[in-house]
Amino acid sequence: MTDKLLVIISSGDEAQEKALTGMMYATNVKKNKWLEEVNVIFFGPSEKMIAKSHPDSPVGKSLKQLIDQGITPIACRAVADRDNLTTDLTGLGLSVEFVGHIISSYIKKDYQVITF
Repeated sequence: MTDKLLVIISSGDEAQEKALTGMMYATNVKKNKWLEEVNVIFFGPSEKMIAKSHPDSPVGKSLKQLIDQGITPIACRAVADRDNLTTDLTGLGLSVEFVGHIISSYIKKDYQVITF
């Protein structure tokens, strides 16, 4: 069994609680060292939710906790560029990259993948 996790958060405003749950879980995995490695990718509607969040909102606070644990979240560049979110996302501390090959490489390396 693998000790590596990839959390993909695709839920946006329509399911904000689901996205927050994923962020909280990834933060706690890292903080409590439940697994050797945890990575987070924001994909689709979650990118708009993150980009438009206020730092004092539940989303803003959850993102800060995630980053404070040493996790550098990745956002999908194709979505970010399409929706004009790239500058906002990088300003919040996310790495903006094309994620198709990144997700595939994690799968090939036997990461457990969960989505929220």
